[in-house]
Amino acid sequence: MKRTTRWAVIAGVIGLVGYVIYGSMARVERQCELCVEFNGQTVCRSGAGATDEEARQAAQTAACAMLAFGMAQSIQCDRTVPKTQRCTASS
Repeated sequence: MKRTTRWAVIAGVIGLVGYVIYGSMARVERQCELCVEFNGQTVCRSGAGATDEEARQAAQTAACAMLAFGMAQSIQCDRTVPKTQRCTASS
């Protein structure tokens, strides 16, 4: 293999690895804090994501993990409208 070809292949591999690493990094731009009331208990959690919807879902999932037991309750809790919620830009 010629020296220039070898360097081109090495540069291509490094570029590809860098692109994969950069593309797989989470882009946290929004943060939400919400409180969920379920089964007579209220839990507040925060979540982060690229959009408000992703951040809300992360916070709701974290809150419901503390409140629900079993698959049926987890689904019910995930569908519960949060008691309070506040989303802001990530700092």
